[in-house]
Amino acid sequence: CWTWERKKRSMIVDRKGMKIMRRLYHGSEKIIEKSIYGQGEKYNDYGLGFYCTDSIDMAKEWGVKKGTDGYANCYELDCNGLDILNLNDDQYCILHWLAILLQNREFDIPSRPALEAKGYILDKFSIDYERYDSIIGYRADNSYFSFAQDFINGTISFRQLNHAMYLGKLGQQFVLKSEKAFSQIKFCGYEIAVADEWYQKKMLRDKNARREYFDAERNRRQKGDIYIMQIIDEEMTSDDSRLR
Repeated sequence: CWTWERKKRSMIVDRKGMKIMRRLYHGSEKIIEKSIYGQGEKYNDYGLGFYCTDSIDMAKEWGVKKGTDGYANCYELDCNGLDILNLNDDQYCILHWLAILLQNREFDIPSRPALEAKGYILDKFSIDYERYDSIIGYRADNSYFSFAQDFINGTISFRQLNHAMYLGKLGQQFVLKSEKAFSQIKFCGYEIAVADEWYQKKMLRDKNARREYFDAERNRRQKGDIYIMQIIDEEMTSDDSRLR
């Protein structure tokens, strides 16, 4: 295989400081030399798009299945002229991410309060994310998706949800959304992800996140914690300092 020469920085700026390139990796069961706009699963976290990470190790975990090797496909993305929605910006909170998730993933809504919570988040925290060329934000792996469901169902607080997203060090994902973004990404090579090594690491990461969540967060309420029904009752919106 053509092995990608790893470098420490995920962002590359040319000598004139003008052209910004971003190194990205996509985990898959196959080598993908060209990502095709309009293909893929539309029920992923941020809808239809090409899902990448700036961590080659994370891409290897995503690329393997039990007993089946995968690939970490390597790319460079020219970010010039791209309108990028960064959900880590100070103007956003975890509920903006959750609003996007609610539009694309199937949630278990077992009660009327949970249904009311879903409606409120969609009404007050939705973003016109489809107009952006790319999105940077959390990835809702199985365990992390369950954390979001617990918040909707009123089991955990806003603080606990925020903290839970860092358990297991899942990291961020970079999603190409527009045809323009797809035209500015270049395949640079790949590395093989051996299932015997990387599937075990993937399962261990998920297991650790769940264990930390149940041990340290799910049943540890703190004074002043804010739950979804309080957010609704007090009509909190994105400019409320308590949601920062």
